[in-house]
Amino acid sequence: MEAPVTPNERSIALYRRHAAGYDASAERTMALRRRVIGLLALQPGEVVLDVGAGTGLSYELLRQAVGPSGRVLAFEQSPDMFARAAERAATQGFGNLWHACTSAEAVVLPEPPDAMLFNYVHDITRTPEALANLVRQARPGARIAVCGMKFFPWWTGPLNLLAWAKNRPYNARAAELWRPWSLLEPLCAEWRREGIHGGMGYVAWGRLK
Repeated sequence: MEAPVTPNERSIALYRRHAAGYDASAERTMALRRRVIGLLALQPGEVVLDVGAGTGLSYELLRQAVGPSGRVLAFEQSPDMFARAAERAATQGFGNLWHACTSAEAVVLPEPPDAMLFNYVHDITRTPEALANLVRQARPGARIAVCGMKFFPWWTGPLNLLAWAKNRPYNARAAELWRPWSLLEPLCAEWRREGIHGGMGYVAWGRLK
């Protein structure tokens, strides 16, 4: 019998289909990306981790925030997405960037981050092993900012088929949209959250306990 496909393997397969057109599709959410990065309140000299960095669209924004004396750490498990991030970094000459093609469960960071960006990384936020590995390597009190999709309130009924359909092409855990922040919230203090996209998305931020 064939071994069952793991969520990580399914995610890699999904992003193989999206890598070529990802930057163009993400253009419409760049303003939101900038807002979520702003919630980290990054300071020059700090270390920030880009969780599930994709094609590296956040690299320059994070580098600007921490300055030349700071450092951007990043990882991405999709080889297709990471190849584009690596090309972006090489083309733009990012000197204070460390990044690796690996999973959230396996990544070993070169130093503890002061802040962590979770931008549309639903599968990671729904994986306890991934969160445990990242939190263990972060500084105590590290700042967290999260953005992602969620279901509409339960009483909207069929509307949630839309949320599920939009999430399914990108995430192996597409059905876990009721409280996608529920594994991360207990790890944080000063947790705040608000809805976006008419209720089909959320932004949250806080500090690790």
